[in-house]
Amino acid sequence: MADELDQLHREPLPVDLLIRSLDLYADRTAVHIGDAELTYGQLRDEISRYSQAMAALGLGVGSPVAILSANRPEVLFTLSANLVVGVRGAALHPMGSLDDHAYVLEDAGIETLIFDAANYAERAADLAERVPGLKNLVALGESPIGTNLLAAAAAQTPGPLRAPADLDLDAVSSLAYTGGTTGKSKGVMMTYRGSATLLRIQRAEWEWPAEIRHLVCTPLSHAGAAFWNPTAMMGGSMVVLPGFHPQKFLEAVQQYRITSTMLVPTMLYALLDYPDLDKYDTSSLETVFYGASAISPTRLAEAVEKFGPVFVQFYGQAECPMTISVLGRADHDLAAPHRLASCGRAVPWLHVALLDDAGNEVADGEPGEICVRGPLVMKGYLNKPEQTAEATEFGWLHTGDVARRDAEGYLYIIDRKKDMIVSGGFNVFPREVEDTLSAHPAVAGAAVIGVPDEKWGEAVKAVVVLRDGHTVAAEELQALVKDRKGAVYTPKSVDFVDRIPVTGIGKPDKKALRARYWSDTTRQVN
Repeated sequence: MADELDQLHREPLPVDLLIRSLDLYADRTAVHIGDAELTYGQLRDEISRYSQAMAALGLGVGSPVAILSANRPEVLFTLSANLVVGVRGAALHPMGSLDDHAYVLEDAGIETLIFDAANYAERAADLAERVPGLKNLVALGESPIGTNLLAAAAAQTPGPLRAPADLDLDAVSSLAYTGGTTGKSKGVMMTYRGSATLLRIQRAEWEWPAEIRHLVCTPLSHAGAAFWNPTAMMGGSMVVLPGFHPQKFLEAVQQYRITSTMLVPTMLYALLDYPDLDKYDTSSLETVFYGASAISPTRLAEAVEKFGPVFVQFYGQAECPMTISVLGRADHDLAAPHRLASCGRAVPWLHVALLDDAGNEVADGEPGEICVRGPLVMKGYLNKPEQTAEATEFGWLHTGDVARRDAEGYLYIIDRKKDMIVSGGFNVFPREVEDTLSAHPAVAGAAVIGVPDEKWGEAVKAVVVLRDGHTVAAEELQALVKDRKGAVYTPKSVDFVDRIPVTGIGKPDKKALRARYWSDTTRQVN
């Protein structure tokens, strides 16, 4: 009787919604990727074939599977088939190192690796040697190692798609590994309930165009795939590029009359700095989603002036993916430039509070850590109960982001909690210094860290990338910060570099940056 009641009240899951879309919009174009143009009906048939081939390999509900691939049509087939079969999926970032990949496979207990034969056969072979628990290699294409999934799928006859009947909503559906900027990556466990909540919030709170033609230029195995189901629910189409390059991006926008896309801030900066930007017609863009890392308010204002009020920011993290808060198109108002430094207002589907170190809510205007409760929050870190307990102290997920909330409910992140610099007994939040430096017309990007200092304990250091053809003295930048933020926030030193290191997901890699200056110390605080 209990099982019957569970089925009676079971909410539609992403797999149910995807199957509905594939049937409902069978004759519409679903995706352009490489030389392929596929309708929803054609995709449905491929997903059916892949699902059957995966089941024939012994994969089923809960099977631990990872994928490593460049952007190609078969990735979309495979990821969708993963939903239909019910495997517990994880993705290896295409730019990750062998050590990083081996760590994820071992930590996640992955038994099956699906890999892109054209680009990652050698890496798959190396991983098979390194990871004893890796039992099955499955290749997307002909490969000297592993089973050819393309050939196995081609031998199947397409049939109706049906979601697994025995899914526990609180079971782990996928693992996402944190960027690892402050140590070993942690496997974030997302449940079926959580993934359904994410999709609901995406559809309800993100501002999608009425007609979706969405451009993907990030890895399909990561951020790119997050846009597939929302696009399919509206019968829209996706155009998938191998990666991001300003010219290729702009050509695709113009050719396909793209109405929506997603960019990380570094991609947006590259577009703004691209000398031939004005040669392309980008007037079709209605929504440009951005997130994944902090954005310079000054450069965001440039983008609004260039592309119009088309920007929508989503703020979240792996532990509460993508949408804790949203800054909508109307909020990107150049008449209220301070708002461009905000990550928006909390979505109504979650409980969001700013807490002090004792777990008490802080008053508006005071700094506090963004903490979250709700069905979107992770189940925990895989095999890390102590770190899970620490991250969920007081019954809240602690994001590690310190923010202030204004009287209208807008959140302003001033830094990652662990990035805070203590200089001469004063707390300095690097984000505030970075935003000030980025406002200078000669500055293309800036990262601020604390470095060991005999007098101050930690001294504020700015690492700055200049725009092409521009110069500025360090003293001028220091004076700018001193004028706007005061002496405590003023960098004691400024280093000019060609680039700021970033992680595999495009965030400034503060760990790598700090390593340059803390390598001779035994600890990372001073």
